[in-house]
Amino acid sequence: MRIKELISKLIKLNSTPGGIALGVSIGVFIAITPLYGFHTLMVIIAAFLVPGVNKIAILLGTNISLPPTLPFITWGGYEIGRFILRKNYPPLDYAYFSHMTFRAAKDLYYPLLIGSLILGVFTAIIFYFVTLIITKRIYRKRYSNGK
Repeated sequence: MRIKELISKLIKLNSTPGGIALGVSIGVFIAITPLYGFHTLMVIIAAFLVPGVNKIAILLGTNISLPPTLPFITWGGYEIGRFILRKNYPPLDYAYFSHMTFRAAKDLYYPLLIGSLILGVFTAIIFYFVTLIITKRIYRKRYSNGK
């Protein structure tokens, strides 16, 4: 099977509004997790384990964590984790980063992980419903015109 045929088959597979919305939301959740270096593996696993999901949509959803948005996602996840854990974690600011050591960076990971999981769930839910509404409108327009 040629690459073009494979891509075409993947796009059409589970391309219902629900399958697409589910795929985007899973991709968004994965992208927000601070498991840097494992996102691709997580996408592949999710594509095989979640029935009815559009595999291309998962990949598209992960594009939320591109270099321009990654600092905001990281900061948001860390601040949520810091708020939830209520431990004396330092705020992320320039003064802290200018004197940060590797050990200090390791200590920031737990609130980042907890906060990112919470941020990921809420963001994935929002993206699910927004994508579902948009894809339903597109499908209605496409199939009501006989295309």
